[in-house]
Amino acid sequence: MKMQISQGVLAMLLSPTLAAVAGPQLVARQAATTLTINPAQTYQTIDGFGFSQAFQRANLVVNLGAEKQKYVLDLLFNTTTGAGFSILRNGIGSSPNSNNDWMNTILPTNPGSPSATPRYVWDGKDSGQLFMAKQAVAYGVKTIYADAWSAPGFMKTNGNDAGGGYLCGLTGHSCSSGDWRQAYANYLVQYIRFYQQEGVNVTHIGHLNEPDLSTSYASMLSNGNEAGEFTKILAATIKAQNLSVIVGCCESTGWSVTNQVASQLRSSGAISSLGFLTGHEYTSRATSPINSGGLKVWETEYSDLNGGWSTAWYSNGGAGDGLTWANNIYNGLVSANCSAYLYWVGTQDRATNNNNNEKLILVDGQTVTVSKRLWAFAQYSRFVRPGAIRIGSTNSGNLKSSAFKNLDGSIAVQVINSGTGAATVNLKGLTGTKVTSWLTDNTHDLDSIAATIAADGTVTGSVAARALVSFVVTT
Repeated sequence: MKMQISQGVLAMLLSPTLAAVAGPQLVARQAATTLTINPAQTYQTIDGFGFSQAFQRANLVVNLGAEKQKYVLDLLFNTTTGAGFSILRNGIGSSPNSNNDWMNTILPTNPGSPSATPRYVWDGKDSGQLFMAKQAVAYGVKTIYADAWSAPGFMKTNGNDAGGGYLCGLTGHSCSSGDWRQAYANYLVQYIRFYQQEGVNVTHIGHLNEPDLSTSYASMLSNGNEAGEFTKILAATIKAQNLSVIVGCCESTGWSVTNQVASQLRSSGAISSLGFLTGHEYTSRATSPINSGGLKVWETEYSDLNGGWSTAWYSNGGAGDGLTWANNIYNGLVSANCSAYLYWVGTQDRATNNNNNEKLILVDGQTVTVSKRLWAFAQYSRFVRPGAIRIGSTNSGNLKSSAFKNLDGSIAVQVINSGTGAATVNLKGLTGTKVTSWLTDNTHDLDSIAATIAADGTVTGSVAARALVSFVVTT
């Protein structure tokens, strides 16, 4: 049938004004990028996101006035207004005093021999970490991970808690003072007990930090075979004490070393004594999964140690930029299948290490300044809660996504746009009825923005240039 069109209608159709109105709308719809979420495709279970306040960093928060202190604690732990971190990593002290920023030991006096009765000392502060742990628990944090940088010096081959050295009694590392392996396991258990008596349950524990590196501060050397040897003793001691604490290892400086250590742990038969494997990213990055023998893998420390203090989201793609950290977290979760991703320290002052980027929040006396790195973490940690399972998601061009199904049934999808222009996305494969979305970029800090959800569950929203948006879908 031939349709007749009047001259008036034809003029309207050819009108430049109408074209100007309709054109962008049509272009926006046609340019929308589809990312597919697949809840049936499952990967690792998430334990959480976190940071440390070791080496007396916690005291910066302890010493804040009440209002500023609450502000910082909210930034770190509040699941409504802050990052909602769910893991706190404590440092177990080994130093004979608290000079510099050292973490003091709970056994300052050598008992004389491994079998002698130790005289433990508890100051009720633990370099400010007990305060932070109690606050974290009050906010709902359930994972307190305590990790030792070294055994006390008298338990080591070099007689010092600093400068490397090995634990006396390990194969190939004998000492005239005797075999201190069991005494060190008892030492770690006593730390757990001290926290218990303060009403805080240490849930995870480790006995090493960067054992491939000797430093001027607390440090202890070990390879994977030696670590496995001690891990068996520690796990047996914890079991004999009827403690529900999960043992982890080994906090190597980089991902490639972690892979080597994992191989040695497997060959030493220590995997059954462990509950999780840990590693850092300073010397090599988390770009692929670790062969962990079935253990969960945690990335437990990384930061920008070299860049001067920056609060930028995107400046030039530098190591301290918030967007860089959004991509670091993505790589840890998606490329390396990490079950936890932790930054180095939550707070630090201006004087330490030339005011670099190893902190999320600058606490300078009573002045508090927040970096965009915190908000990069918040895009994940606030919405991806402990127990969530990573599910399938696709990428396209400058857009990459990660997706997680929480225990409450909600699905959190993070979309990173590394391009220089805004993008409209359609998230397919979802079956929810409600959606919220949250933006972080140069001018937004986890701010709520508009998104829509169709009858078939498809979510549509905009992701600004060089930005990260989290979409949270519920029923």
